[in-house]
Amino acid sequence: MDAFFASVEQRDNIELQGKPIAVGGNQYRGVVAAASYEARKFGVRSAMASQKAVQLCPNLIFVKSRFKVYQKISSQVKSIFKKYTNLIEPISLDEAYLDITNLPEGFHSATDVAQQIRKEIFETTKLTASAGVSFNKFLAKISSDVNKPNGIFVLTPTNAQNFLAKLEIRKFYGIGKVTASKFQKMGILYGSDLLRFSLTSLEQYFGKNGKRYYNLARGIDNRTVKPHRERKSIGAERTFSSDIDNAEDLLPHINSIAKTVAKRCQENGKKGRTITLKIKYGDFTQITRGTTSNQYKYLENEIIDQTKKLLFDIDRIERGVRLLGITVSNFDNGKKNTKQLSLDF
Repeated sequence: MDAFFASVEQRDNIELQGKPIAVGGNQYRGVVAAASYEARKFGVRSAMASQKAVQLCPNLIFVKSRFKVYQKISSQVKSIFKKYTNLIEPISLDEAYLDITNLPEGFHSATDVAQQIRKEIFETTKLTASAGVSFNKFLAKISSDVNKPNGIFVLTPTNAQNFLAKLEIRKFYGIGKVTASKFQKMGILYGSDLLRFSLTSLEQYFGKNGKRYYNLARGIDNRTVKPHRERKSIGAERTFSSDIDNAEDLLPHINSIAKTVAKRCQENGKKGRTITLKIKYGDFTQITRGTTSNQYKYLENEIIDQTKKLLFDIDRIERGVRLLGITVSNFDNGKKNTKQLSLDF
């Protein structure tokens, strides 16, 4: 979906159409959850601090998020997907991989299917979506960004290599800013530059990730679309209107966040052994602290008890905390626990 949260807000409020808006946060605090294309022209991006967003775009309009509305629309879009395939791997509320190797009846190409899906999404939601069509997930993902918004791009086996050779390395999906910077220092600015490096050389520079980069340069991705993607963690977090510099004052927030996490665990039928506390200070530096138990936990009081212990082990709360987050992970996979036996000598 194109600028999903922001586009929903512009759809539902005519006064916001054509204007730079940010969903989430405000001009003083918080983080941008989504930015409209009008705001993106100024450099505003999701996950950006609200204060920085205002510096880039002084006329930026902040809008409160409405996750229930976004979830409802996401369900509508998924229902459209199901008309064409059951092989759907959701990545987020507004993005998914679809495997249509077996074309639906009446269609002659994957491109035709993608165009029809985009048409139905707009007719149902009055929102636009962009599609990437290719023969693996990596290439489909890259393709989906080429003609945004409201576009489609196709990479076939015959044109994929030429496309990747001309693509800037920073636009390769799966290569982050830090790695892109390392590549640039090595003189690797485009896919064609990366293609010149042997597997051995890349492994020397990047360890086990070397093989992945070697494959990306050649458009190789053997991952399958997984309809039942296993959830790795469940969490919640809160950004405060002003920094909190006392651990005792953080306790009510821990209770509230833990309650949300426990509810989500119960709704998803998940129990986890690891509880992680995330703290972001006023200067945007971030730390995490975790604890792992032999017992699976999901109840509110269990999460609160463990998180409090983590909190009181953290030094320098007086620096001022702007964000607090709690995550439960290391879930019970349904397998029976095996008991380790001892040998007596």
